[in-house]
Amino acid sequence: MMHGQKKSDSSVVAVKSANKPAQAGAESMERRGEAKGNTEELRMRRTQGRESVFRRLDRVRQRARHKKKERFTALLHHVDIDLLLHSFYGLKRSAAVGVDGMPWLVYEQDLGVKIADLHRRIHSNTYRAQPSRRLYIPKPDGRKRPLGIAALEDKIVQRALVEVLNAVYEQDFVGFSYGFRPERGQHDALDALAVGITRTKVNWILDADISRFFDTVSHKVLVRFLEHRIGDVRVIRLISKWLKAGFVEDGVVTAAEEGTPQGAVISPLLANIYLHYVFDLWANQWRKRHALGNMMLIRYADDIVCGFDKAYDAQSFQTALRKRMEEFFLSLHPEKTRLLEFGRFAAADRSKRGLAKPETFNFLGFTHICGRSLRGGFQLIRKSRRDRMRAKLAEVKVELKRRMHDSIPDQGKWLRQVVSGFFAYHAVPTNSKSLDAFRYHVVNLWRRTLRYRSQKDRTRWDRIARIADAWLPLPRVLHPWPGVRFAAKYPRWEPGA
Repeated sequence: MMHGQKKSDSSVVAVKSANKPAQAGAESMERRGEAKGNTEELRMRRTQGRESVFRRLDRVRQRARHKKKERFTALLHHVDIDLLLHSFYGLKRSAAVGVDGMPWLVYEQDLGVKIADLHRRIHSNTYRAQPSRRLYIPKPDGRKRPLGIAALEDKIVQRALVEVLNAVYEQDFVGFSYGFRPERGQHDALDALAVGITRTKVNWILDADISRFFDTVSHKVLVRFLEHRIGDVRVIRLISKWLKAGFVEDGVVTAAEEGTPQGAVISPLLANIYLHYVFDLWANQWRKRHALGNMMLIRYADDIVCGFDKAYDAQSFQTALRKRMEEFFLSLHPEKTRLLEFGRFAAADRSKRGLAKPETFNFLGFTHICGRSLRGGFQLIRKSRRDRMRAKLAEVKVELKRRMHDSIPDQGKWLRQVVSGFFAYHAVPTNSKSLDAFRYHVVNLWRRTLRYRSQKDRTRWDRIARIADAWLPLPRVLHPWPGVRFAAKYPRWEPGA
């Protein structure tokens, strides 16, 4: 509700639920009585509750869409038992456990009682966030990426609050923001980028990399951004608890002074909110006020690609962006942030100046290349990144060694999932050679694994080819051309998309 506005004007979304402990406790006791029924009743209640929750959130969406500057002073009451149940069932059953050591299947036992108690603690301000369990996963360049595995109850509450906050912020986020948003994915961002490069005046690409973004987000600035739209102090307090909870590594708890843990359910949304104010709104204004030519913007989480018609715009924007990031305690990676000549006329323009072919750039797992179609015209070529493919094949090699003595059907079923998963993401037009190469190397690793099982094994290519054809899918393009899908999903051109 906007400060100073009449109550009648905000009654649609700002009606608070009772927060008194006695009332919350009474509600919890009623819920517990229902939860002691059979599992089918609980699941029926979950389905009905989900429909009720999303009807209520629709009112929030409508309000947020029409009142762009309104601060919502009553949101936490939407985090009710029904939404918490929906959030619990939306989590992965086999996900890694946090510091609480609580797996999903164990928590499901007496779920109604546990969810009712969790609801009571949230609304009586006795809920306490637990530190994340830190672990590291290898990156393609050999370094390790830190991940924070939250406790199960923290995951439940975070997922529930994300549903509520999405109702507000999905009305605010701009068209060129694609990362971790409902009904938007990586291929939507890739399509938008391809359409921008092939159908608009793009001669220069700024591939911007924010250095250690998730580790350097300022808590103070993030809360200030949240308060632009969220006036419910209970929601701000809840988010602050997660930000300050820190992490556990080797039994030592480290408090968090900055950053959001990668791997936490709420981190992608908080990242989008932070960059919405730091980059999206600012870049949109810069495009309108300062750009002399065409300008294209694509952001997927902290991965940013900008296209420009004029070199002057590209250079000016890069300088302004670096200063903008520093104002909010962020920085562009000095080596990974690159400005390169790229687009429909880049190859011809560089050839006239006696320069080599245009450089390539990477975005969301694909290397983008200025190429030529069979008719001789410009064509954007997208190939799977070599380093990512090598890393995936290395994982396959290690796992095949572990499964060496499994039966061929068991190995085949697992490898089918691996190859199908790779194709599901990478099978885009112009990437057939990478698909062929990936399948070839998987088959070769399989052949070598079978030969290592016994000194007498003499598995030859003709035999492994027959085995592979029986279990592994053949390479074929699964995704439509970017322009076709983009036009179908966005029939009206969004200026900011």
